[in-house]
Amino acid sequence: MATLGLQILFESGRELLIKAQPERDPVKEKWMIGIMVSVTLVKLVLMLYCRRFQNEIVKAYAQDHFFDVITNSIGLGTAVLAIKFYWWIDPLGAILIALYTMGNWANTVMDNVWALIGKTAPPEYLAKLTYLIWNHHEEIRHIETVRAYTFGSQYFVEVHIVLPQDMTLPQSHNIGQTLEDKLEQLPEVERAFVHVDFDTIHPPEHKPKGTPSSSP
Repeated sequence: MATLGLQILFESGRELLIKAQPERDPVKEKWMIGIMVSVTLVKLVLMLYCRRFQNEIVKAYAQDHFFDVITNSIGLGTAVLAIKFYWWIDPLGAILIALYTMGNWANTVMDNVWALIGKTAPPEYLAKLTYLIWNHHEEIRHIETVRAYTFGSQYFVEVHIVLPQDMTLPQSHNIGQTLEDKLEQLPEVERAFVHVDFDTIHPPEHKPKGTPSSSP
């Protein structure tokens, strides 16, 4: 989209330099206006329809339709004004569309980059998860770790809880499994992982990067 915007900028600048005049054909003008108005109205209806849903993919469709409504409206308006009044309005409108295109899609790219790199969840959401975990079962003695980071439009959740040392394996497994199931029922959670331990005093469970192995 950035490349498209740059191409439109270059072409519009060239038309301004050579003072290119718009083609004036009444029949083509009517067809152009009719087609552009029809397409814009269809896009507007689709945008309003898609905005009724909470699904992120459908929201992306709504954003795309909104982008088309804006660019089509600007393009149609400036083309008609250029034919009726001043020739330079058309390339000026194209420049506005190009700038809007690059700015709009740059923001979209940045939003998706943050979602893809594993950005941590906000503190209030982590607090919500912690409250849910602590009240999941009366045998939970300690919550050692609660992590949530983006995976697309949802979160991966990692939880580390401490249970009594004398608890049987089936009991601890059931508590951990039901907690995973409860977390994955949250609409924002894509996948949850629950690790169960019996104490809070132990060496790190993952070797830090760059630490040499103790084996010969």
